[in-house]
Amino acid sequence: MTMRFDYFYGGHVALQNIGFAGLPVDERSESDEHLASVFDIALDLARTMDRAGYDTLWFAEHHFQREGYGIIPNIPMLAVYLAGKTQQLRFGSMFNIVPAWHPLRLAEDFAMADRLTGGRIRFGIGRGYIPREVETLGSPLDDDQANRALFEEQVEIVFKAWNNPSFSHHGTYYRLPPEVVHRGRILEEIALVPRPRGPVECWQPIVSVSPRGIDFMIRHGIKGVVPSGGRMDEIVKKWREALHRAGRETLPGEGLAIVVQVHLADTQEQAIREATTWYEEQVKVLAPLRMMPGLTETQIQATFDPLQAPTAGLPTIRDMVRAGSWICGPPEHVFECLSEIENRFPGLERIVVGAGAMAMPPDIILRDLAWFGTEVLPKFTR
Repeated sequence: MTMRFDYFYGGHVALQNIGFAGLPVDERSESDEHLASVFDIALDLARTMDRAGYDTLWFAEHHFQREGYGIIPNIPMLAVYLAGKTQQLRFGSMFNIVPAWHPLRLAEDFAMADRLTGGRIRFGIGRGYIPREVETLGSPLDDDQANRALFEEQVEIVFKAWNNPSFSHHGTYYRLPPEVVHRGRILEEIALVPRPRGPVECWQPIVSVSPRGIDFMIRHGIKGVVPSGGRMDEIVKKWREALHRAGRETLPGEGLAIVVQVHLADTQEQAIREATTWYEEQVKVLAPLRMMPGLTETQIQATFDPLQAPTAGLPTIRDMVRAGSWICGPPEHVFECLSEIENRFPGLERIVVGAGAMAMPPDIILRDLAWFGTEVLPKFTR
């Protein structure tokens, strides 16, 4: 199996005055013109990756983020635009927030993008984690069980729509089609138009490793996206065990992509030093959203205060490097670290060398992508 290299860009713009000592997250409000620069950044990333031979540029779907951290509300639309500006690079959603959509609109938008790009778009799904986004768009998030139940039914509808010439669905949340008269008859089935060119490969994050979540993924043939770091081995092990229970014998890492944040510099110390404020900004954004497990309530509250944050025992970039979530250093060091991941998981399908890069300046991302593409990527393709 040939392992592919991708990049995940969460959709942020260039940000000033960042880090624990910088501007509080809730005080940011970027101009419309600056927020719209995200599309120029995405184009620059796509062209750089296309020349270097990467496989897929992944984006995150976000809504209402005036602060400037995630500004891409429609990934299929962006993929169509970028595919027209590049030659072979693919584009993916990491992830579409399914509860923020009507499932048939999501199925239609993706299918249309698949047709218009000649199959150069990948599908990824998630349940969401920001109440301002999901609840505003009409779905539950704070009620985890309701969110999961809705998400699972929506995903089933998407796959039904793609895999059948016509279909019906009677579930808890949706009755499709509704009982209406069409041309003198009660409508009994409906067809998605157009459908994708062929079977759609689907990706989903694996976070909690709950049996219900993993069994749902395996039942629908969904592949998993795993964060590198402390829980990586546990997640890969449980994923393989679940596949075994389903009657599939696999190599470690098969059906999975591992996401790690890479930053290149002449030395590891230089790379860590440069990444310090970027990572501090990430902590400020994600900790209050409960996306950093293990933090106490006191630590979370400290992220709002530039005086308390540095002494609250919050995780640092050096902690992330030790855990393997970040790889910082020169190309030889990065190659060694990624080779070690490849050797541990011989069935691994993808390594994604960006984990959102929140607050990393776009020009630094471009430099890293070009540098990685010149001095690291060719060693793997050989």
